[in-house]
Amino acid sequence: MTGPARILRATTAHVAYWATMRAALWPDASVEDHREEIVAQLRDQGQDSVAFLAFDAQEQAVGFVEAALRHDYVNGCDTSPVAFLEGLYVEPAARRTGAARALVDAAVAWGRALGCTEMASDADIANHVSHLLHAALGFTETERVVYFRKLI
Repeated sequence: MTGPARILRATTAHVAYWATMRAALWPDASVEDHREEIVAQLRDQGQDSVAFLAFDAQEQAVGFVEAALRHDYVNGCDTSPVAFLEGLYVEPAARRTGAARALVDAAVAWGRALGCTEMASDADIANHVSHLLHAALGFTETERVVYFRKLI
C-alpha cells in the first residue's frame, strides 16, 4: 500500500468499518457497542466533535481519527477551546504509509477552522509506540500524570 487515497469525514455510511477499527483500538467494548456509540455520536454530532476515515487506493477503510473540542482545562495547553485527539487508529498493514499523518492533518484543519491554536492528545504512560507516533506527528510531551483513586 502506498498510503491513503483519500480522507473523508465520517458519516453513517462508514459505521461498519469505523466500529470494527474502534474495537481494535478499544477492545474493552464489542463491535456492536462501538456501533451504537458511533450512531449516537453521529446523531448528536454538532460542531464540537468530528471523525475522519482514511481509505486506501482500493477504497478500503484503513484508519480513523476522532477529535473533539475541549473547553475545560487541557493539561499542557494555554488556550481554550483545544482540539483534542480522542482516538487514532491505522490498520497494521497500512502503518508507515502516511495514513496517520493524513488523518491528524484533517483533524488539525478542522480544529484550526474552529479557531483552535492548539491540539492536544494523551496516551497511556506505558504505550511507548504511541509516544513515538505523537512525536513523529509533531506533538510535544508536556507532562506525565499518574491518577489515583480510593474507594470510600
